[in-house]
Amino acid sequence: MEIFEELQERGLIAQVTDEKEIRDLINDGRATFYIGFDPTADSLHVGHFMALCLMKRMQMSGNKPIALLGGGTGMIGDPSGKTDMRKMLTPELINHNIECFKVQMSRFIEFGEGKARLVNNADWLLDLNYIELLREVGPHFSVNNMLRAECYKQRMEKGLTFFEFNYMIMQAYDFYTLFQKYGCNMEFGGDDQWSNMLAGTELIRRKLGKDAYAMTQTLLLNSEGKKMGKTEKGAVWLDANKTTPFEFYQYWRNIPDADVLKCIRMLTFLPMEQIRDMDKWEGAKLNEAKAILAWELTNLVHGQEEADKAKEASLALFAGGGNSENMPSTHLNDEDFTDGAVDIITLLVKASLAGSRGDARRTVEQGGVTVNGEKISDIKQSFTKSDFAGDFVLKKGKKNFMKYTV
Repeated sequence: MEIFEELQERGLIAQVTDEKEIRDLINDGRATFYIGFDPTADSLHVGHFMALCLMKRMQMSGNKPIALLGGGTGMIGDPSGKTDMRKMLTPELINHNIECFKVQMSRFIEFGEGKARLVNNADWLLDLNYIELLREVGPHFSVNNMLRAECYKQRMEKGLTFFEFNYMIMQAYDFYTLFQKYGCNMEFGGDDQWSNMLAGTELIRRKLGKDAYAMTQTLLLNSEGKKMGKTEKGAVWLDANKTTPFEFYQYWRNIPDADVLKCIRMLTFLPMEQIRDMDKWEGAKLNEAKAILAWELTNLVHGQEEADKAKEASLALFAGGGNSENMPSTHLNDEDFTDGAVDIITLLVKASLAGSRGDARRTVEQGGVTVNGEKISDIKQSFTKSDFAGDFVLKKGKKNFMKYTV
């Protein structure tokens, strides 16, 4: 199967500007494409995952990815899909986040001479002269057309700042620059980026002519991948210090039945022949599919050793087997004990299984806490150090576990 047809079968493509041209470029390995990542945090998260996997697939088939880090656009913030203006980041924080992104991206994409490129749009956006930009780019953007774009319409009632209004122009200028500097002929993005992406091809047409415009394409990714990765604790990060390999594994292990085969198709590198067979799986087989998904993605992000450990810990927790040493754990210090004992509320808060003592108290009162399989209903329940001599596993709800050691 050719790569474009595989991307379609995996459900990764939502919309394209010219399907025949894009199919030919991708299948022939002639696509030099970019995806932008604004450095709004010090780690990529699961919402970026599909884009990274797509870049990896495209590189494996001979195409050349450009990972564009938004050192410039990150100072403005894209209004798409947001109800409030993004908090402004300092240049120092943006640069720190960019360095973190570089390390994580290198696990997915091979950078180097003749391979993938890693570029920062601060290199050209921060040097722009405002008057020159107005004269060079301003005449090619219709304010009426911009206001019709979904990325702006959804913010008009809430309030759209002129600051954010410039984001489309900045993103369009990125494609224009990448086309000229690196021969970039394609932009990939999520569904909230479609207007910005089309603005880039239109700027190329107006500035460089129809021949240049004919060489450029945009490909809209399926938005479902971008919506993944939110839990009650917040985002699921790719940085092991923010989301442990076990937590990452458990996130995928616990996704809804309706999503598991979709995620296997979109995010793993399992052969399509195997995935087609799995499409017939039902009932208990879906739990097996979840375990496969969780291991494959944890292996991809954190490596085989961490994936195996997470699998062992999950088996110990849910199937009564496996190695308990690989469970997530919290160490209790002497100061955690009062008069030789520690109460259940302190245990929940200590391990961040509750945001406050009040939250912990309500969880216990509602019957959501067990210790070594026994339900705890007394908010004053306490434990001495001898209780931690063997395995001491606290469970909150159905999916949150913690092993305690002293």
